[in-house]
Amino acid sequence: MEASSEQAQTDADVWQSGQRPTSMGLSRRGWTIVLSVVMAAVFVAVGMLVRVPYVALGPGPTYDTLGSTAGGPVINIDGTESYQTSGELRLTTVSLSDDVRLVEGLGMWISGRYALAPRELYFPPGETEQEVEQENARQFADSQSAAEVAALSHLDYPTRVIAKEVVADGPSAQVLQAGDVLVAVDGTKVDSTQDVHKILEDTKPEDTISVSYRRDGSVTRGETITLGDAKDGREQGYMGLLLTDTAKVDFEIDIKLADIGGPSAGLMFAVAIVDRLTPGQLTGGEHIAGTGEITHDGKVGPIGGISFKLVAANEDGASTFLVPKDNCAEAVRTAPDGMRLVRVDTLDDAVNALETIADGGNAPTCEAS
Repeated sequence: MEASSEQAQTDADVWQSGQRPTSMGLSRRGWTIVLSVVMAAVFVAVGMLVRVPYVALGPGPTYDTLGSTAGGPVINIDGTESYQTSGELRLTTVSLSDDVRLVEGLGMWISGRYALAPRELYFPPGETEQEVEQENARQFADSQSAAEVAALSHLDYPTRVIAKEVVADGPSAQVLQAGDVLVAVDGTKVDSTQDVHKILEDTKPEDTISVSYRRDGSVTRGETITLGDAKDGREQGYMGLLLTDTAKVDFEIDIKLADIGGPSAGLMFAVAIVDRLTPGQLTGGEHIAGTGEITHDGKVGPIGGISFKLVAANEDGASTFLVPKDNCAEAVRTAPDGMRLVRVDTLDDAVNALETIADGGNAPTCEAS
């Protein structure tokens, strides 16, 4: 009886202390730990399965436009003398990761190397991923064409205006065909799309103009077109054409670079073409990187993701970065230490700046703007 009484007292002491006897299993603390582990495992499992409506943006690969890839030279010039050069002219890219899962996205965001952006900004509702990829590929092809024309115009090669597309049932459809070269519009010789736009500035719908064009080697002169209404708010007359400029040269420039989309490689392609077609080296033997959309007449436009491109350029050894003027403010805030930010507004600016740097001078920089 005494032993039973002592045991009962011991059990009472145990219960009063808030602990379960060993024979009863896990303690309250133990169960808390088990439940926490289970909940964490469930969260991780769900996080690895749940797709978030965001894409991850980060530094992408860079490519030396003076160099080669597995498919051969990035820029191949055939039919005229070209020059080899040292140094590098690197175009920069932004990586875009789609199909981001919750846990993965949190990790990317915490790392500070990536940013998350709403997916609809890059894959608009109503457009398939294939359509988006096709549009990016079209923009990239257009950037190559613009780079070629801008570079050759900088080197004083003549240009010409081509009807790239003719709107079906539009004002020009009964006169012009895709591929026709416009020689004159309303009696004025034209060498660029800007010439055509300038002529149309003083017209209005229902006005008639004359066009002369070259097709299959022969020229047709004085055909009449009645201008239409573009229905987009513009006051001047509308020809119903998509025009593009090309250079009149007897050699070929072929740009090959796979898996790149968008228009922002234009500037670096144009600078590389100028470098390859002129003696000497624009780089001065240095590793130069840059970015920027370019028009046929050599104007450099802003791009997105400049901060990621600066990181990629720095990691690939670039010491100087060509920055579109309108991206300068962001570039100054985010540039890696020691990166020289050269401000450019045109292809002429870029070429002049690189020549100045190669000669040991000081080019205009973003910091000074």
